[in-house]
Amino acid sequence: MQDNGWNDFEIGSLLRSFNGKAENIATTLQEDRNYSNSNSFTASVADWRIEKPVFNKDFCIDCQFCWVYCPDISIISRDKKMIGIDMDHCKGCGICVEVCPTNPKSLLMYGEHEDEESILAAWPSKDKEKK
Repeated sequence: MQDNGWNDFEIGSLLRSFNGKAENIATTLQEDRNYSNSNSFTASVADWRIEKPVFNKDFCIDCQFCWVYCPDISIISRDKKMIGIDMDHCKGCGICVEVCPTNPKSLLMYGEHEDEESILAAWPSKDKEKK
């Protein structure tokens, strides 16, 4: 395959996701897959993100909603447990926060340059139900 930059592809070009055969992809960890150079997994898109999701594992119930709905496959999950966020590929869309069902949410959006330790220390507490 010719090694083109994103602006050099012709309209209608076929961009293969993987080099060679794509066998057992569903059972192969992302970092172990043989991605092609034209796959967005090999390039960081974090440069233009202005907000980032911050994950607080203390409130996560491992429902996997964030993993299912993330359009960029940026939620890192192992054995049906969320373990973090792939910040190289997260675009900061906030869908993971919207679908999080916990109270308070285990994912919240913050400014890209905010300090994660400070954010976690000031995490919202559980909302009391109104009677």
